[in-house]
Amino acid sequence: MYVAVKGGERAILNSYQMLDTYRRGDTSVPELTLAQIREQMPLAVARVMAEGSLYDPHLAALALKQAAGDQIEAIFLLRAYRTTLARFGYTEALDTGTMALQRRISSTFKDVPGGQVLGPTYDYTQRLLDFSLEAGRDPAPLPPSPEPLAAHMPRVTGLLEAESFVEAETIPADDPAPPDLTREPLTFPASRAARLQNLARADEGFLLSMGYSTQRGYGNSHPFAAEIRYGSTEVEMFVEELGFAVTIGEVELTECQMISQFDGNADESPRLTRGYGLVFGYNERKAMSMALADRAMRAAELGEAADNPANDIEFMLYHSDNVEASGFVQHLKLPHYVDFQANLELLRRLRAGQDAESPATAPAAAQPRPQPLPQEESLA
Repeated sequence: MYVAVKGGERAILNSYQMLDTYRRGDTSVPELTLAQIREQMPLAVARVMAEGSLYDPHLAALALKQAAGDQIEAIFLLRAYRTTLARFGYTEALDTGTMALQRRISSTFKDVPGGQVLGPTYDYTQRLLDFSLEAGRDPAPLPPSPEPLAAHMPRVTGLLEAESFVEAETIPADDPAPPDLTREPLTFPASRAARLQNLARADEGFLLSMGYSTQRGYGNSHPFAAEIRYGSTEVEMFVEELGFAVTIGEVELTECQMISQFDGNADESPRLTRGYGLVFGYNERKAMSMALADRAMRAAELGEAADNPANDIEFMLYHSDNVEASGFVQHLKLPHYVDFQANLELLRRLRAGQDAESPATAPAAAQPRPQPLPQEESLA
């Protein structure tokens, strides 16, 4: 128990007030509303929802405002709130094949059934500051599309699967229910379902760097983005009293299918293998990084060398969670007086033993006497 701190409670309460003042900023500037954050910062909201494991744009906007824009803090807030919510049941598996698309591209085929749908993207911008935004201009309205998108876009991987160029993904009859990592601890060996669930709420920056590492030689694959989709998908829940599933809402999703070369072995012929990414909201970078990480962690399963960081399943899953990582790093700010005093005492004993064993030397005449380090006398 620490008893050396005086006035700690008052200081903490004052820090809350200072944080409110810091977050609000100049009071002569209009305060941000949650609607403004939700509508004008959709990419930040999407990341908080994805890594916070809770699809609610309003609450994600509130968390961002409370965290003064710190996304990891906002993710922590949303996850903490999520634990207070009641669990009514589980929804049916989402059918992303019927997604109402806003964007759908493939880097493997120029002409795909349904066509390339660029949608909103920074891919073709020049990355120059747009100073016209200072004036608060609104974008010009888009004319309606002369050709509405098809209700069902065939998957690019389906075209490859038809010719047996890519591994088939069939659901076995005895496929077990996936684990729920929000209620169950992560255990090893981890199934692919558990790995994908972990990656879906993993830190975007961590996955980005690990995915990048696989492309720089610390991996075994040369990936292609077979298809990236962004749009909204209906969520259904089976109601036992009715005997059928009903639609309870819809969510925006980004889905990525990566394909990579597999050289085959004695039992399997050469083919393309898959990596998969699916996240809440519009976040292609996270979905692509997730797909790269998913494929990298399948190296041992495919009989490939698994000696790179991204191939190490335990390393990837244990270190990809930014809430846990942030807590472990930031706990170093908390009082560690007792531990540090123990280290100092050990150093003093080691130094004293070393000095006792060394030959006696005459003290330097002009050497100033060092000041003693402060001692913690009021620790209980």
